[in-house]
Amino acid sequence: MLRSGCLHGNHLTTPYAAMADEGMMLDSGMLALKLTLVPLFLLVVSMSGKWWGPSVAGWLAGLPVVAGPILFILVLTHGPGFGARAATLSLSAILASEAFNFAYAWTCRSHAWSVALAIALVTWFIAACGLSMLPTSPLWAATVAFAAVCFGQSFLPRSSTSGAGAPLTRSELIGRMIAGAVLTLSVTYVSGWVGAAWSGLLAVFPLLGIVLSVSSHRAHGPSFVISLLRGMVLGRFSFAAFCLLLSFSLPYQRPLLAFAEASVLAMFVQWGTWRLATTQRAKISEPGTIAAD
Repeated sequence: MLRSGCLHGNHLTTPYAAMADEGMMLDSGMLALKLTLVPLFLLVVSMSGKWWGPSVAGWLAGLPVVAGPILFILVLTHGPGFGARAATLSLSAILASEAFNFAYAWTCRSHAWSVALAIALVTWFIAACGLSMLPTSPLWAATVAFAAVCFGQSFLPRSSTSGAGAPLTRSELIGRMIAGAVLTLSVTYVSGWVGAAWSGLLAVFPLLGIVLSVSSHRAHGPSFVISLLRGMVLGRFSFAAFCLLLSFSLPYQRPLLAFAEASVLAMFVQWGTWRLATTQRAKISEPGTIAAD
């Protein structure tokens, strides 16, 4: 009987060996995505704070720069259905992220960064546990996210700090990028165990909020942090649009096309919110200018 396969030197090439090679290449490519996508996005957001100040950095941090790549990897690993449910939970997790920001912003005014961080993390975990027990519905998730954004915009403390921050050291930048890679690896590793709900919630774990808030608090003080966190509220709308579109489109479209459409929508919404905020600031400053004249 002939064996399916042929000898090349000392190696036996079979269909099973070819499939194994393809699987190894896919795993290698997936690992490369996990180790590069989120850290590179974190680098861009971190440098924006140095160039343009905390408000712009917070606004950019509202984009799905961390959760987007993680959700994409979850879809590649577990399929579109899993990814759609995780995207729905990521949308509702805006509430937990705003809870973190709210707790940190108010606590940092009178306490050290370590105390503010501990209280904010406990607040996030309580909110995330509550969200994990609620029904998975895009409409419900959108309602929760919208209410959280409105609450954050209304009740976060205010700050007039808008200038660019001090230059970041190389070790700080590397530390932020390593934290992004660790979060990506952790979420995608435990996703099969914790399920789509907690995978979606953990994809929106406030990594950016932690690294940006703590480093800014230590370097520039509470006012800078508050301005940064208020900028994040403005960026939530684009993240919400991104997750909402994914929750509807992933079951019916190819993942790459669904994520491309969601990314375009997120950038359009982000541009719109920035234009709206700029117009409002201009209107607010007009009376002062007229009075001065």
